[in-house]
Amino acid sequence: MLTVDLHTHTRFFHGCQSEPTAFDPLGARLLALWGRRRGLDGIALTNHDYYSPLGNERRSPQFIPGIEVTTTAGHLLVVGPDPPRKTTPGRSTPSEVVSRAHRNGCVAIIAHPFRRSRVHECEAAFDAVEINGKHPDNADRVRALAGELGVPIVGGSDAHYPFEVGRTVTRIQSGTLTPEAVVTAIRDGAVEVHVRETTADDLVRTGYEYVHRHL
Repeated sequence: MLTVDLHTHTRFFHGCQSEPTAFDPLGARLLALWGRRRGLDGIALTNHDYYSPLGNERRSPQFIPGIEVTTTAGHLLVVGPDPPRKTTPGRSTPSEVVSRAHRNGCVAIIAHPFRRSRVHECEAAFDAVEINGKHPDNADRVRALAGELGVPIVGGSDAHYPFEVGRTVTRIQSGTLTPEAVVTAIRDGAVEVHVRETTADDLVRTGYEYVHRHL
């Protein structure tokens, strides 16, 4: 089993222009540093509406290409060998994003389906639904949704700060960790979710619940 965080960001804050910055390589290195401490094998870099290849440089954990696309109905994670390099927030429908992901050999994952999102209400061939590290308390709702859609469940931390990486992860049944292997494991349902439960994690999640409810 290989352990992968399928939802991370290389910059600390939302609201920045969706394009690479000089900070991204530093953010990626910090994610990798904390990922090693968490025992991760891989980290998907899924910045908002852009993907910037940063290279692994024989780094452990391995970086998996990805992007978090802002669709007309909410967020979709596209993970795999060839995600879009840039997307315009709010322009593409979930179906359009899924179709493009599949053409490029990627999977399309519904991110935090119950946080300001209607993606799961749309007609599209989604590949998985995410249990999000910021609010895993809705895991039962996510499992029910996955059952309705007939897709696997995966996990990602949604880390914007390096110390958050690995709080919710996906364990995949694969002997290799390549973007293609991750895609195959998700499509085959050869995945399971693990949520880290510590006092610090609970405090951070409580803070995020307040932010998402009131801001």
